[in-house]
Amino acid sequence: DAYFRGWHGLRIGFDTFFLNSLVISVLSIIGNLATCSLAAFAFARLEFKGRNFWFAMMLGTLMLPYQVTLIPQYVLFHNLHWINTILPLVVPKYLAADAFFIFLMVQFFRGIPRELDEAAQMDGCSPWRIYWKVLLPLSMPVLATAAIFTFIWTWDDFFGPLIYLSDIRTYTVQLGLRTFVDSSAESDWGGLFAMSILTLVPVFVFFLFFQRLLIEGIATTGMKR
Repeated sequence: DAYFRGWHGLRIGFDTFFLNSLVISVLSIIGNLATCSLAAFAFARLEFKGRNFWFAMMLGTLMLPYQVTLIPQYVLFHNLHWINTILPLVVPKYLAADAFFIFLMVQFFRGIPRELDEAAQMDGCSPWRIYWKVLLPLSMPVLATAAIFTFIWTWDDFFGPLIYLSDIRTYTVQLGLRTFVDSSAESDWGGLFAMSILTLVPVFVFFLFFQRLLIEGIATTGMKR
């Protein structure tokens, strides 16, 4: 009864919240893997002016709390008319904005012997083909690690959707759970706990599916081969 009430007890079915969270999470994973791996390849393999400076600047952004950039980002997204859409939650992932994953991939790429790059260059491969044909196939562990963390952090994110989403039809599962609690009226605790259990299922399934690659990525990232 609690599961049925939690799934159908709101103005909109809880499946909508699941779908919204799934779309945002999948798009975020694609964006992070694509852009962060490209940025990491540039820092790890390409020679360009100011590389060390920009790498240090990138690492410096890890020290900035999310709240520091919240107001400028909100003003920007408001001027772009992106408020109450998933774009503020997804588009930054396609701009290599997660410095943690860039650093993780840089350390992994540096552990791959450069002799492989040189052999590919002798065969006429461009930097793009080296990235696509040589480094990426060898980097599945670190890519899986980034995918798992991106999925978990995006799926569990409450603050971002709370700031940018106001229409219940765009709510994620975390905002959907919040609707069960009413400070001025009776709260449906049974429905809340039932849906809380269901929202954990995708995280467990995703983790179990990539568990082997995650452990391998943690064990080998930053180590010389």
